[in-house]
Amino acid sequence: MDGIGLATVDVALARRDREGQPVRVGLVGAGAMGGAIALQMLGPVRGLRLVAVASRTLAHAERVVREAGTDALVRVETVPELERAVAMGTPAVASDARLLCAAPGIDVLIEASGDVESGAQVAMEAISAGKDLILVNAELDATVGPLLKSYADRAGVVVTGTDGDEPGVAMNLVRLVRAVGLRPVGAGNLKGFLDPRRTPATQREFAERHGVSPWLATAAADGTKLSVEATILANASGFHVGQRGMYGPRCEHVREAAHAFPVDQLLNGGLVDYLMGAEPGSGAFVLAYEEHPLKRRWLKYLKMGDGPIYVLHTPYHLPQLQVIPTVARAVLLRDATVSPCGGPVCEVLTVAKRDLDSGEVLDGIGGFSCYGVVDDADVARRESLLPIGVAKGCCLTRSVRRDEPIGYADVELPNGRIIDRLRSEQAARFAERGASSPSSAQ
Repeated sequence: MDGIGLATVDVALARRDREGQPVRVGLVGAGAMGGAIALQMLGPVRGLRLVAVASRTLAHAERVVREAGTDALVRVETVPELERAVAMGTPAVASDARLLCAAPGIDVLIEASGDVESGAQVAMEAISAGKDLILVNAELDATVGPLLKSYADRAGVVVTGTDGDEPGVAMNLVRLVRAVGLRPVGAGNLKGFLDPRRTPATQREFAERHGVSPWLATAAADGTKLSVEATILANASGFHVGQRGMYGPRCEHVREAAHAFPVDQLLNGGLVDYLMGAEPGSGAFVLAYEEHPLKRRWLKYLKMGDGPIYVLHTPYHLPQLQVIPTVARAVLLRDATVSPCGGPVCEVLTVAKRDLDSGEVLDGIGGFSCYGVVDDADVARRESLLPIGVAKGCCLTRSVRRDEPIGYADVELPNGRIIDRLRSEQAARFAERGASSPSSAQ
């Protein structure tokens, strides 16, 4: 977020703090990211209070509250019990996330479970209950984010991804570029390592060292997380990918992004992509275009380079910290940090990580059987390709070779899943509007 926007959020939170009316937050998910968010929000944060944590394993919710230094907590099993805990100022823990969705004493919900199916259930209930929704669950956002945004608009609530995750960092820059009268033509991540063969077995030691699950570490290493983030950014910005999987040019420094991508694609719809190995190694970048000679002279004077393509870069991303201004923007300013601007622009395809036999059941994101690759939504729809967000639990009906995309025709879907119903609804809704390519971006 630019300095003015951050100052506005800071002032709004300080006002709520003085008035004794903090934004009341419910958190769903007590894994690595949920725990990091709880640790931050249960600290000295003005104008905001984490009032409840839900996890299907109640002990996990209790653990993250206690790890934040709060021994006083109360287990709740009903909405009235939860409301009493909120009124007393004691953090509540629950095994049923529906309690947090239904409780009037919670203003905003953070969905950080990382599970697409359960996350979809929570998201729909939260929106139906009139709660603003922060999707730390990027996998869910990439799978049905456009549909959730349409439901949120009708309900008068905000649904948004979080600042601090790369799509949110990049969209802050995109909005800054637009606000100052330049033209954004590309955006993306910095990536240091990528190997689609990585599995929870190869990533176990890394995961243990950093306190995350092997599945999360695998999704980061095999490119799935990168593709998920590119899809969220594409759906928010309206930019497409230049080719399946993106280009990912290797660069010494992020400044080289100005000359790293096909100019014709940048200037004809814009690109989401990534840089491999570029310093400073973290954050997100945006490419801005300016052809006016006098403006280019001033930009050169300001050490932005010769142009006509210029690189803006934020050298950090701090999701567990920056979720706090994300919450404040949503609740107090009614502003989504990163949210779809129309129908799906990109999708994350399911690709075989190894040769797979007919009858095998896919283990989904961060697993042993498949990884995710981003492509344009029009391509995914035309070829009826299976999104990685729905891959878990699907049974193959034919053998698939390594690195081959998997289609809907190649699998049997599990019965009764809400995510499959939402995917069908999303496809029908935006096919009717002809909105796979948004006409405008936020």
